[in-house]
Amino acid sequence: MFALADHLLHPEGDALPRDVDAHAAAALLARGIACRAPVSGSVYATLLNDRAALAALGDAMHAAPYKAPPKAPVLYLKPRNTLAGHCAKVAVPDNDVGVEVGASLGIVIGRTATRVSATRALDYIAGYTVVADLSVPHASVYRPSVRFRARDGFCVVGPAVVAARHVADPDQLAIAVSLNREQTFAASTASSVRKVAVLLADVTDFMTLAPGDVITTGVPHGSPIAHIGDDATLSIGGLPPLRMSFVGATQARGDQR
Repeated sequence: MFALADHLLHPEGDALPRDVDAHAAAALLARGIACRAPVSGSVYATLLNDRAALAALGDAMHAAPYKAPPKAPVLYLKPRNTLAGHCAKVAVPDNDVGVEVGASLGIVIGRTATRVSATRALDYIAGYTVVADLSVPHASVYRPSVRFRARDGFCVVGPAVVAARHVADPDQLAIAVSLNREQTFAASTASSVRKVAVLLADVTDFMTLAPGDVITTGVPHGSPIAHIGDDATLSIGGLPPLRMSFVGATQARGDQR
């Protein structure tokens, strides 16, 4: 089981995460503390789960190499080297191209989930968190590229996992991304092709999710691009906002856990 009472966060320097109430979590974060990612399981990101993203591909979705819209969730792994936490410094590999800052709702699994039904799927969720699914901008989404999506620090998670009971409707959460304290992008989890319960049911139909694993609802179409020197803040519903900065390769921290 992966269970939490309220808000789970892992301040830098602490040996273990803290499970605290919303007031204590807000007080800690107000001090400007950096955090490690509050999860340690596998992180699976979902591709093409946004209606606008599918629409943007237009007729190309029916041509090679896609040939048809996906009939099952399209997933890709964000491996351990990508994990970073609140206030992370993320290296920009090519400043001319920048880094796409995709804000996605992270669904944290509470107990082993295999072939769960959509009607029971929410019972398997321990909580939710903010995930910055970062990538090098690229046109093709066919067979998601490790080189573009799995660079060090390219999955910033946190700052907290918030217990599921605090999120009344995960399918109706506002999403906002601000660069340098100015909001540059707004979306909603309502634009997802597969809602949270259906996504979990469809994924667990062909693979088992373990306690502590995270699956994202996907990146909304049109996410902003960050460059060296930018700061980003990602907000989803009432979850604590997630912050990070973008730096040159020589400025990035060695330990991004």
